[in-house]
Amino acid sequence: MDRERLLAVGIGVVVVASALAAVAIPGVVADTDREDVRPGRVDVEEVTIAADGTSSGTVDLSVTAYLDHRGGDSENVTVDVRAVGLDSGLVETTRSVDVDTISGDREVPVTVDVPVARDGGYRVETVLYADDQRVATVAKSVRGVGSVQAGGHVTFHRFGAGFPAVQYSVRDVDGNTTTLDVSTYLTNRGAEPSSDVSVALVVRQADSNVIAARTTVPVDDVDPGATVTPQATVDVPSEYNYYLDAILRKDGVVVDTARGAANLDPQERIEANTTVRDTGLRVEDFETTGGEQSEIDADGGGASGGDVPGFGPVVALLAVAAATILTAARRRSP
Repeated sequence: MDRERLLAVGIGVVVVASALAAVAIPGVVADTDREDVRPGRVDVEEVTIAADGTSSGTVDLSVTAYLDHRGGDSENVTVDVRAVGLDSGLVETTRSVDVDTISGDREVPVTVDVPVARDGGYRVETVLYADDQRVATVAKSVRGVGSVQAGGHVTFHRFGAGFPAVQYSVRDVDGNTTTLDVSTYLTNRGAEPSSDVSVALVVRQADSNVIAARTTVPVDDVDPGATVTPQATVDVPSEYNYYLDAILRKDGVVVDTARGAANLDPQERIEANTTVRDTGLRVEDFETTGGEQSEIDADGGGASGGDVPGFGPVVALLAVAAATILTAARRRSP
């Protein structure tokens, strides 16, 4: 009987001691409500960049960081994105997004919108922080930001060598004025219709770069994959060579340019994207204001009434040479 009492007392002491230990020492009894007690771990699996929107001077880059999470809860997670100019090395824009608590084994996409100027290119750096500690950094370069368009992607259609993007035909010649029909080709390479597009045509005299004519052609909506042919008519002085510059604007921003050449001078030809030489331009031919004829035109080309074109100093030199030869021949004869 004493042995049974002693055994019962021992069991009671063990139960009481276990209860006291569970209360006094945290973690002695496992928490059955939590399935995973591992510490959370987060990393950057991938970063993608897309153009989300445009304005007259900026482009919104939509930067999405795909976070790979493993383990328990991860709190105090932040994604910082900064755009650094490729040419200047200066930080232009910085944006930061706080991420809600992440738990479990899963992938979490985090999107940050970063506005940048429509000029040059940028290095987009994505930095992941957890508990105020830098965990990962991913950098990508973006170029050609100035050509980004919203609602379609319209550009000049390039056909290759021998087929210029800007073409012309002569409609009429009236005295010293030539009327040109100038046309170009636009193709929408985007997936959406493109609107608010215009083409500015600038006709420049090749030898001096003086603008002889200028006009702007509005373009209707261009469907995805479609090609349209804007056309304009301009008047220019005859017998000169010209560069035909086409400037494409989308939402008021220049997004593309193209050049062709018009050869109206029968003595000299030019090609687009070549160096030209000065041949003595008469600037007055390109003046738009009215006035009296120049002295050269009024005199019929600047020659006096009694002169014959092609004679003058050359004939005098020939006469002197002939007289010299005759005198020498006479002296030698007996």
